[in-house]
Amino acid sequence: MQVHIGEGAEKTPEQLEEARREFIAELWRRFETLQEWAVSHWPDQHNPLSSADFVEARKEILSLRSPAGSLNQPATRDGAEPEQGGAQYVDVTPAPWP
Repeated sequence: MQVHIGEGAEKTPEQLEEARREFIAELWRRFETLQEWAVSHWPDQHNPLSSADFVEARKEILSLRSPAGSLNQPATRDGAEPEQGGAQYVDVTPAPWP
């Protein structure tokens, strides 16, 4: 693995976004390949794997598409702490289906 020092400093925001999208696309392709391999090579034939076993991993990979990061984490982490006058409670529970 080669590390290019200073490579990020020379790229425009558009180039960085394109590189991020390319990374996510490659990660998704490799994950799909790994998933297919895992399902076909799973040793316990009495309890076979299926694509449903990989739902959470797919969610995490797809959450990379949003700049805020994972869906399980708050969008901003730079909010003030309660002792600094910030909120003591932040409701992160999603609204129920109608």
